[in-house]
Amino acid sequence: MAAWKGHGLRGSMLEDMVNRTNEAYRQNGLALIQKIPTPITPVEMNKERQITLAYFDQKSTVDYIGSVQGVPVCFDAKECAQDTFPLQNVHSHQIAFMEAFEKQQGIAFIILYFTKREEMYYLPFSEVYRFWQRMEAGGRKSFTYEEMDRSLPIFRKGEYLCHYLEPLAKDLSARDEKGPA
Repeated sequence: MAAWKGHGLRGSMLEDMVNRTNEAYRQNGLALIQKIPTPITPVEMNKERQITLAYFDQKSTVDYIGSVQGVPVCFDAKECAQDTFPLQNVHSHQIAFMEAFEKQQGIAFIILYFTKREEMYYLPFSEVYRFWQRMEAGGRKSFTYEEMDRSLPIFRKGEYLCHYLEPLAKDLSARDEKGPA
């Protein structure tokens, strides 16, 4: 079981951008995406009844799940300080969930934010899975900025701080051209 100490959460800047974007999408009728909370068991609390030590109860699925104009989507939001993304930041239960989600005709992806570069990308599950399979076969346990497909960048657009619907639309279009898997 992983322990959590109240020293701030990694990825909170990206999570805040995604949450604000999702709220704007909801208000504008574009999508309905929910943040999936990670269940925790408090172990220690301070005098103000704030949790200071907790354990994650169970493996979570992904960070977000919902529907974009009738299309089921699930995704995780990840930040990376360097140009190498360690695959240990994606867990096997998340890969399994995204794989099963896609088998049910849903769209799974990762939003990856390179903080040093201030660049954000939409990575379709197939791209993530390709790197995962390489690792499982004994290869690199990470992938680099240079080797990943950067054809689906995510930009800020007005009130959408992390406007991932544009690359999602391109992904859907590319999937339609390929036909059924």
